[in-house]
Amino acid sequence: MGMIENFEKMLSEGKDNPLLRFSLGSEYLKCGDSAQAAAHLRAAVSQDSAYSAAWKLLGKSLAQSNDFDGARDAYQKGIIAAEAKGDKQAAKEMGVFLKRLG
Repeated sequence: MGMIENFEKMLSEGKDNPLLRFSLGSEYLKCGDSAQAAAHLRAAVSQDSAYSAAWKLLGKSLAQSNDFDGARDAYQKGIIAAEAKGDKQAAKEMGVFLKRLG
C-alpha cells in the first residue's frame, strides 16, 4: 500500500489533523495531482492557520493549477504565519515565490 493510500485510510478512520492533511497534500503534489493536493492543504491551514509549511505548499499547488490569485493569497497568508512564528526562512522563500508570480 502506498503512502497516499495509508494516509487516506487514516483520514477515513477519523484521524484528521493538520499534519495528516499536510502529508496527503505533499504526496498528491509529488504525484502531480495539484487539485487534490490543494484540497488537503486547504484543510490543513483551516485547522491550523499558523502552519506556514502548509501555506507554502498550498501556494505551490495552486500555482501549478494556474490559480495564481489563490497562490498569491496563500503565500501572503503564509508569510504572515511564518513571521508570527519567527520562521524567517519560510517567510523569505514564500516572498520569493510571491515575487515570481508577479
